[in-house]
Amino acid sequence: MESKIMQVSNSSTEPESLQAPSAEMSTSRAGTSQNAPAKGKGLLKRKAGSLKDDKSKKKKRKNVKRTVRPNYTIQEGEDMLLIISNISSGDSIWKPKRKGCKKKKLNKKGKSKTSANKTKKAPVKAKIPKVTEETTDKNVDLDNVNAVRFDHWGQSLPIEVLVKIFQFAVHQDGAVPFLCRVGRVCRLWNGAASSPVLWRSVSVGYCWIEPGKSQLPGTEQKIRNTIDWLAENRLSQLREFSLCHWKKHVDYVIQKVSQSCPNLQSLKLSYCTGMTETAFQILGADCRSLENINVQHSEFNVDGLVSFLEAYGNQIKKIYFTHSTKSDKLLSALSKGCCPELRLLEINTKLDGGYCQLPICIQALQIGCPKLQTFRLMNVTPVPKMIRNTPSSTSGFPMLEELCIATSSHSFMTDSDLNNVLHGSPCLRVLDLRGASRITATGLYTLPFEKLECLYWGLYFNSNTMVASKKGIHMLAQKWSSTLRELDLANQPFSEEDMEIAMGHLAHGAGVDLFRSLNLSGTKISSSALRLFITQAPALKYLNLSSCRYLPRGLKRVYHGQEDIQLLLDKLG
Repeated sequence: MESKIMQVSNSSTEPESLQAPSAEMSTSRAGTSQNAPAKGKGLLKRKAGSLKDDKSKKKKRKNVKRTVRPNYTIQEGEDMLLIISNISSGDSIWKPKRKGCKKKKLNKKGKSKTSANKTKKAPVKAKIPKVTEETTDKNVDLDNVNAVRFDHWGQSLPIEVLVKIFQFAVHQDGAVPFLCRVGRVCRLWNGAASSPVLWRSVSVGYCWIEPGKSQLPGTEQKIRNTIDWLAENRLSQLREFSLCHWKKHVDYVIQKVSQSCPNLQSLKLSYCTGMTETAFQILGADCRSLENINVQHSEFNVDGLVSFLEAYGNQIKKIYFTHSTKSDKLLSALSKGCCPELRLLEINTKLDGGYCQLPICIQALQIGCPKLQTFRLMNVTPVPKMIRNTPSSTSGFPMLEELCIATSSHSFMTDSDLNNVLHGSPCLRVLDLRGASRITATGLYTLPFEKLECLYWGLYFNSNTMVASKKGIHMLAQKWSSTLRELDLANQPFSEEDMEIAMGHLAHGAGVDLFRSLNLSGTKISSSALRLFITQAPALKYLNLSSCRYLPRGLKRVYHGQEDIQLLLDKLG
């Protein structure tokens, strides 16, 4: 029996799966404890040999080079590069290790991997000297240190050149957070980034948090400390300041900026909440150079703004606000002459606000703001309103250059209403009447301005039943053919003959060489009239011919650039 056991355990020709059962059977028959050590040694020797074979196979597998597939694909778009991920749900993605889940893995010899790794000597890395305060105190040659660790050109640039480079970046991306980040690169960049010239226009957005959660007290204190540091160390020459999406600390920020920035000229609050009357008063008392206030889409104390305009309105030249239930208070303050130097007035509404009407007394506003140059009502329809002791006729807006009464829906403004606004405005250059379906070409022709450059008269609603003007566009084209640069007649129901005559006037006008934009979407323009105008307009860069039923198929689309328009001309020819 013993010889039989030794033959089975030492045989190398039979498979390993058959050897183990035969050994077990022989030991059970022997029934003695003396043969157990011999059986164990034989099995361990066989297993050790199989482990060596497995290790050699694994080494061969490791030596095989595998091609690494990138995790992304770059595709070139029209004006951008698209980076598309190639990682599927089945691919392995790196995940951070969980804390507290580190377990010692035992290798096949029974030892932990950490103890085994300690015996191996780590490769020796070249030591790179670090720039610290101790090295600078010992007069170490910094050039040699920087040559090893940093790019030398960034350390040797003149600070004037670096400030000029930063100015381009600030103009494109803003001062915050760009200057805060580059100021941490090195001492030279920090000195350039702290130049007051770069901090004249600053826009600060709020720290986003999860919906339904509030800021921790420590975080709020850090926000206040950041504002204090910026106001004391960077904003001494601030001219333009903007806050975006701030729901808290608006009063604190405005007070700090007002006290530290006496040269502030423009303040913008976009989607902010909580500016009180006290903040308005501090703003007016400390910032005597303030000229521009923009509080569109923000919630603030309207009475505080009215009291600010009554006290410090003489210095205000531009006001932007969103229509609300208390807008009449602001308009009445302006009509009383609180802002005699006002140059721009813009009133808008929320995009989802629907049809919006604003009662306004044009005559009182003309008296209170005689120097108004830009008047915009964005998606707001003015409704005539009379005030007692206000004259029915005034001198109008003699300095007005831009009037915008645009709406995405139809407007009930008539020719007489438009004449009340523009009868004394000979210098008007831009007229935006999009949605004004009751204005006629005859009414526009009688207006006093002769040098109109931009006319936007498109109709952007579905129904054409309320359109009052169906002829006369050729009169307007003839009147402003020498000065017109942009024209929008989308969905206007002028006849084919009327449109052809109008295109002829524009094509033979003195200003056709400078014509740059034309929107004829949904009109009855013909191929012959279109070809006549395009051949005479070399500066045309935008042309909208979508939904033009009188044009052949394949041409009804939007054209961008001179090359695209030239291809259209070749097809028309």
